[in-house]
Amino acid sequence: MTDPMTDPLTDPAPDPATDPATGPVTGPPAGNAPQPAAPYGTPDTPRVAVRGEASLEVEPETATLTVTASARGKDRRAALHDLTRRNTAIIELARGYGAAVEKLESGALSVSPELAQHGRGEKVRAYFGQARITVVLNDFTALGELTSRLADLELTRVDGPWWALRPGSPAHRDARRQAVQDAVTRAREYAEALGAQLTALVELSDPGADGPRPPAPGFAGSRMFGAPGAPGASDEPRAIDLEPQRQTVHAQVNARFTMSPPAL
Repeated sequence: MTDPMTDPLTDPAPDPATDPATGPVTGPPAGNAPQPAAPYGTPDTPRVAVRGEASLEVEPETATLTVTASARGKDRRAALHDLTRRNTAIIELARGYGAAVEKLESGALSVSPELAQHGRGEKVRAYFGQARITVVLNDFTALGELTSRLADLELTRVDGPWWALRPGSPAHRDARRQAVQDAVTRAREYAEALGAQLTALVELSDPGADGPRPPAPGFAGSRMFGAPGAPGASDEPRAIDLEPQRQTVHAQVNARFTMSPPAL
């Protein structure tokens, strides 16, 4: 007896691409679904992971001096006047070296009262002021002379030099290229040791590219010249002999390659 609700003569046959429970099937059949690539390679396509490194020693490109002018007096305006005069003397002296001074920047300036340590009340004993200036040079032939003349100024302190490379220095690019070449050489040596050959590059990245970056290296080679004291002699001071400190540039890369099956 035929069920009237499912008459084979009137109802169409079910669509094979339709799931009665979930509706139309949009993806390919389960048997033909693409399989994800093996993260560590396969016996037929092994992977080799290496780290390429490079280290270069190059001459610095800039030298930075930090110059601090000081003033102290019982009168606030007199202390500020002396500080302004000494600050101006530093700036004018640095500007006199023209293109040898790549950057001249004024930093923090402070004028503060010094209270008496004995007795009651807020009795001001003196006023103390400081002004800081940063001088960046790219001509090291003028560095020793300028450093001596700055240190010879009245109540002026000089710190430095700090040797450095510019952020866009070609030395960084050269180090990265050598690190990549080192990675290829290492991977090829590993493959040849197994009787295989490299076939393709799978990944190339900086260490920590997906995480926090390592701290940048700090400057080195600092010195201090001069200290608060009496004015220098009237004659010009002798230039200080300062030898540039060579800079070390590091580069690292992580690389993954595929290689032909090894001859084990």
